[in-house]
Amino acid sequence: MEYREFGRTGWNVSTVSFGAWAIGSAWGNVDDRESMAALHRALDLGVNLIDTADVYGDGHSERLIARLRRERKESFYVITKAGRRLPRQTVEGYTHENLVSWVERSLRNLETDCLDLVQLHCPPTDVYYTPEIFGILDDLMAAGKIKHYGVSVEKVEQALKAIEYPNVQSVQIIFNLFRLRPSELFFAEAARRKVGILARVPLASGMLTGKMSAQTTFSTDDHRQFNRHGESFDMGETFSGVDYAVALQAVDELKALVPTGTTLAQFALRWCLMFPAVTCTIPGAKRPSQVEDNCAAADLPALTDAQMEACQRIYDTHIRALVHHRW
Repeated sequence: MEYREFGRTGWNVSTVSFGAWAIGSAWGNVDDRESMAALHRALDLGVNLIDTADVYGDGHSERLIARLRRERKESFYVITKAGRRLPRQTVEGYTHENLVSWVERSLRNLETDCLDLVQLHCPPTDVYYTPEIFGILDDLMAAGKIKHYGVSVEKVEQALKAIEYPNVQSVQIIFNLFRLRPSELFFAEAARRKVGILARVPLASGMLTGKMSAQTTFSTDDHRQFNRHGESFDMGETFSGVDYAVALQAVDELKALVPTGTTLAQFALRWCLMFPAVTCTIPGAKRPSQVEDNCAAADLPALTDAQMEACQRIYDTHIRALVHHRW
């Protein structure tokens, strides 16, 4: 496992970490025994950061992580998120009362007195232009409820605004072979300000595993079935906003670049880590075998210039026009 410095926190975190949305909800059938086995396997392989949120299974994901803490001796970092409990996303919903209640709920779920790091969970753009909201997070730090805070964003513009606040330690942003825009300006600014970057949805909702086809079906409670056009939340969260058929075509071309003995998922994660500004990737996993496949990416050799250029060409040919201007 490889480790990188996480912003100004003093943490060194595993470049392949663990995204815990899938063990909470909205990814089809989940078995808690398998989920716990996956979490344990992640720690076995050197993962020391787990990303979750208070709405993943209405707190179920956080409670599983609390159980992991009870069952393991070694320490690890937990990043959770707050804000999506609002019935409707408005600036007015991000009140002192609400933020405190969300943090208190996560403290109970995670069975701790102080959260390692809390990120605002993809709030509306106007939140980033409301300094008072970030002042509330400062107050929660001063009260000893949270050690650090950051943001999870949909758009590059939101990320750039967020890092103007001096205590924002991290930005979680969609970055993968189907979403290259963050690397154009934001990465340099984040590096200049020493802000940690978590590359979320690094496998484009599983599309970049190369295991999907035109015949693949998803259960009705899987966002890859019910949110392809943004019916429930931002469509960029599902397959990175790329049309399913177009994504399959791009994946076919990407497969030709993958070295023998490497999976497309590993190749895609290693591609993310070719960008020094990226602190870590947070692929999801519901089973130990998925964790093992993901973690192996940290030990792969660097991609060649030719591979990186070919990835860029595939993006420019198939993906850019669909997503680049939107997020």
